[in-house]
Amino acid sequence: MAKLLNLIKLILKEDYLKYWRVIRQFIKVKYGLTQSDLDILLFLNTEGYFSKDKFKEFDNILSWEEHRFDRLLRDGWIEVFRERRGKIKALYMLSYRAKRVITSIYKKLSGEEIPTSPSANPMFLKNVSYTDKRYRKAIERMNEFIRQQR
Repeated sequence: MAKLLNLIKLILKEDYLKYWRVIRQFIKVKYGLTQSDLDILLFLNTEGYFSKDKFKEFDNILSWEEHRFDRLLRDGWIEVFRERRGKIKALYMLSYRAKRVITSIYKKLSGEEIPTSPSANPMFLKNVSYTDKRYRKAIERMNEFIRQQR
């Protein structure tokens, strides 16, 4: 009976994408990622180790940026797992940092609050754009909704 109740609660709680836009904006601002960067990191998260060909497979449907792979590698979102040797392709993987960001996204989608302190969330600094101020209000409403659900 307890398993059935837990299953019903899970089904009823399947509105975890309700605040996806707010969470996505928070992650983009906090970590300096673009929407395309975030999309490709989420795609690669389940790949484990991947080649440049696998990266390009998903990159082809994103907005065009010639050096995205090199930039993500340089900025520490992707790491080399195996160097290229002769005809053996190089393999890459998401960095620890990228995996932590993705874990944070899933936690927030599951009901963890977004921080509202300026030290943890650049959207709460004093000199921010109008867009960030609007998202600030949305974050506060989202956090209040999460508190009410508990």
